[in-house]
Amino acid sequence: MGKLPEGVYAELDERLGPVDARLRARYPGGRGRRQPVHTVYVPADRVRPGLIDEWGAAALRALTEHPPLPFAAELADRVIGKLRREPIEDLRIDFEDGYGVRDDDSEDTSARSSVAALREGRMPPFLGLRIKSLEAATRHRAVRTLDTFLEAYLGAFATVPDTFVVTLPKVSAPEQVDAMVLLCARLERASGLPAGALRFEVQVETPAAVLGADGTATVARLITAGGTRLSALHYGTYDYSAACGVAAAQQSLAHPVADHAKAVMQVAAAGTGVRLSDGSTNVLPVGGTEAVQAAWRLHAGLVRRSLAAGFYQGWDLHPAQLPTRFAATYAFFREGAAAAGDRLARYLQRRAGGVLDEPATARALAGFLLRGLDCGALDPAEVAFAREHLEAL
Repeated sequence: MGKLPEGVYAELDERLGPVDARLRARYPGGRGRRQPVHTVYVPADRVRPGLIDEWGAAALRALTEHPPLPFAAELADRVIGKLRREPIEDLRIDFEDGYGVRDDDSEDTSARSSVAALREGRMPPFLGLRIKSLEAATRHRAVRTLDTFLEAYLGAFATVPDTFVVTLPKVSAPEQVDAMVLLCARLERASGLPAGALRFEVQVETPAAVLGADGTATVARLITAGGTRLSALHYGTYDYSAACGVAAAQQSLAHPVADHAKAVMQVAAAGTGVRLSDGSTNVLPVGGTEAVQAAWRLHAGLVRRSLAAGFYQGWDLHPAQLPTRFAATYAFFREGAAAAGDRLARYLQRRAGGVLDEPATARALAGFLLRGLDCGALDPAEVAFAREHLEAL
């Protein structure tokens, strides 16, 4: 034993106990659920029965019409199978920029008809809607649309799944997130939903959402305001770039202003359980084969870049972007799976190797393999660890 009296231990525990509690609440770690690799935004008036199958068929048709395949031949069966089985992982019914400004009757009708289309068609694993912003000009319409959609949805399905999420765009201040938390609680009470059933994600597409006028990182305050209802932060490529003064021709996921915003988002969200999504590219694979192939190369490169940066989700705006979304994602996980499995095995067996890993890295390795399994890049037989073991890590 040392020379310190026993009371010092209790003194430190008493002093740091409140800090321990705050850190546990703020940084609970990952939430242990599958994260979709993409979100597909479809204007509400274009949501119809069979939409998911239509997107899958259109993606497959693009591969046939514009050879060669935009990915390695060994990925062909896996990617084509995904396009047939699950072409859209996360569907977001859009009432904002992609939908535009309509009269109230038209938007009410779209809210109800989109639910009817969901009831008649195939449901994606993840689902939600993007309302208009809570800024003054669109606030009442945003609330009315969410209320109308939920009334129709609960009438058709009785409850909302835990994969349902509302996207809140153009957030600039924590008070808007506070208001969204309040709105969710009021809607739950009015609709008979259990407390906490409604969750939302925030789109970071204004400079004020990243850096406040007082010099603080606003995005960290958004996470605090959202609490357990906030599921994700999504980067908005074009609104953000334009607001920063970037010329239209230079706006991109790979622009330095995008990298700065996403780095701040990443640091603010680390350890909180709030997930991250990169944005979109508006260079679509349409037109002649040369143009389609060029767009595929661009999209695949951007997807791979996002994955390497730790952004495991992004936006897709067109069916022909699906092949490169899945191909780039599958290639990323398949190329890294063997090394990740070997490093994890060495860590668990405490064997020396060329890389000395720590517990945090072991958790990251397990998370990498789980993501590969969840999206279909890896088959269980290809991973040397049981899923339960990876989840425990």
